[in-house]
Amino acid sequence: MVFRGLPGAGSETRERVLRVADEIGYRPDNAARLLARGRSRTLGVMFIVHQTFHTDLIAGIYPEAERLGYDVLLSGTTLGRGEDKAIEALLSHRCEGLILLAPDAEPAYLDELGHRAATVSVARRAPGAHVDFVHSAEGKGVRQAMDHLVELGHRRIVHIDGGRGPGSAERRRAYRAAMRRHGLEAEQRVIPGTHTEESGIETGRMLLAERDRGLPLPTAVLAGNDRCAMGLLMSLTRSGVEVPRDMSVVGYDDSHLSHLMPIGLTTVRQDAVLLAEHAVRFAVERLEDPELKPREAVLDPKLVVRGTSGPAPRETAR
Repeated sequence: MVFRGLPGAGSETRERVLRVADEIGYRPDNAARLLARGRSRTLGVMFIVHQTFHTDLIAGIYPEAERLGYDVLLSGTTLGRGEDKAIEALLSHRCEGLILLAPDAEPAYLDELGHRAATVSVARRAPGAHVDFVHSAEGKGVRQAMDHLVELGHRRIVHIDGGRGPGSAERRRAYRAAMRRHGLEAEQRVIPGTHTEESGIETGRMLLAERDRGLPLPTAVLAGNDRCAMGLLMSLTRSGVEVPRDMSVVGYDDSHLSHLMPIGLTTVRQDAVLLAEHAVRFAVERLEDPELKPREAVLDPKLVVRGTSGPAPRETAR
């Protein structure tokens, strides 16, 4: 609210105007003021609506953005709303920076985005694109989980693959490498799946059907993520398979749902807060210096042992 140039706009006039503004609930439009200066100071976040770990990331993005003086605008993807629509909605609202949570877009499209706005990809590589990249060291996380299971005596360890989900290829490679390293190459088995509860449920049904045909159950399963692990647990418990007595289950992410279950889920923890903070800082730093070369932040995951992992059944332990 500006008084400069108003005839007789002295202290009494200003006080009256401010009093009236307070009575009618007037608030300065900071967004309009920033746009008039050519800045929105808004970061747009694209996320997958049904991914619980994305909720944890968003919870970390808000405080860091606010600390650096930026607002946050969210745009979600669903089965009926693709990434292109979600991203274009953010750009149409004048977002200066984009933080994309596990984007599935081709590197060429991400490169184009990187030249339209300061863009950060979280958990998904974009080789050759002009974007920054923040992720966990997937291989380290899987190695920790596999070492834990092998130390408990497990040999028949199955991995439910995450399909095209973020980090899936790295986790799959790390699983196979760990089985080779422990001399269990003949036992390795990767079951195609996705990062959903439905994938875990279907895998559980398949394994139980194999058991009914006389094949042994695996003694442990490394799921592609926590949601998949939870679906598997649902299938197993409904069929009387006791976890971890009969089978151990390990997830990946340590999303907030993983410790709300009756039996806490053993899982590989990705630090959502640190991932979020790095993503926000990368976006803001690129806004301040657009000439920065693409950067990468790799954070160490940590195995969190809870109630779904235990010693292998006696008859199969070493």
